[in-house]
Amino acid sequence: MRSEAAVSATLSFLTSQDPAFPTMTTLIHDIHIAQSETLPEPGLLRKELSACETEAAFIASARSAIRSILRGEDDRLLVIVGPCSVHDVASALEYAARLRDASRRFADDLQIVMRVYFEKPRTRMGWKGLIYDPGLDGRGDIGEGLRQARRLLLECARLGVPAASEILDLVTPQYYAELLSWGAIGARTVESPLHRQMASALSAPVGFKNPIDGGLGAAIDAVHVAAQAHRFPTISLEGKATVITTTGNPDGHLVLRGTSKGPNYDASSVRIASLALQAAGLPMRLVIDCSHGNSGKDHARQPLVAADIAAQLASGSSSICGVMLESNLTEGRQDIANGRKGLRYGQSVTDACIGWETTVDVLQDLAQAVKARRKT
Repeated sequence: MRSEAAVSATLSFLTSQDPAFPTMTTLIHDIHIAQSETLPEPGLLRKELSACETEAAFIASARSAIRSILRGEDDRLLVIVGPCSVHDVASALEYAARLRDASRRFADDLQIVMRVYFEKPRTRMGWKGLIYDPGLDGRGDIGEGLRQARRLLLECARLGVPAASEILDLVTPQYYAELLSWGAIGARTVESPLHRQMASALSAPVGFKNPIDGGLGAAIDAVHVAAQAHRFPTISLEGKATVITTTGNPDGHLVLRGTSKGPNYDASSVRIASLALQAAGLPMRLVIDCSHGNSGKDHARQPLVAADIAAQLASGSSSICGVMLESNLTEGRQDIANGRKGLRYGQSVTDACIGWETTVDVLQDLAQAVKARRKT
């Protein structure tokens, strides 16, 4: 083995002969990294903020109920409803408490799950979610964001409210995903092979949204791929690089979220999607998102979309097994101007949402539609 002195001498000689020859002092890595911070190991955060047996049993029970609906064994409707994104834990918990009471009221007809979205995909830039920027001030304290996210999910479980979230990052799920009752892969990531294999490892049912251009093939392919076994690198609960082998997630399903060209919640679109699922050898069961492309990004249209879905249910549609709604304590949205200062309580800082009173009206209509479907 050559000594350090010999290596140094060789490099000096080569550099003297050719000034372009890269020496060991040439910087070729991390040239765009401004700062590096250490996150706690996922296992340590889970231990710090751990679920008790009662909470774990509740989450397992909620997942089981959702699976039964997706598989057509339970004729209730899955309703995933809540803020576009969570930016304030206090208002989110108030929403969860109200939703718990509504869930009890409609329990015979609806399986209600709260949207507790922590990560927001951005086509350009903007606030990226509670995990990435819990202070809404650009400081990006991700460690604190992960703690707040986990605390909120634990509080939801203690209240008896199942939680759902889009899973955007490939690392952060190790910090909180075991507390979810339902997960989503969004329109911007549904074609990603990495997200599909990650979904194969998730313990909760996962909905795959159709891409923004409206094609169904990518989402249907994603359901198939996530159901298969995969072997891929990730980080362990101890924070170490590791390779895992999954068994595949059998509870993937299609979510119709509308398109850049128009909605896809109408009966004709549902029929086309159902036939595409059948042709792919998958159950003719799907969830419809009342917001995004289906509402034309107009929150006031969400109840109209839900009313159309309710009419399809009342007419006997068996393909529709769930709906999604963006809802908050207060209708509309607001901009982040100065961190948390001056923000209106219970109002979205991302997409506009319907308010609580309208939400209850929509839930009532959907519950009545399920009752009507049972009579067809």
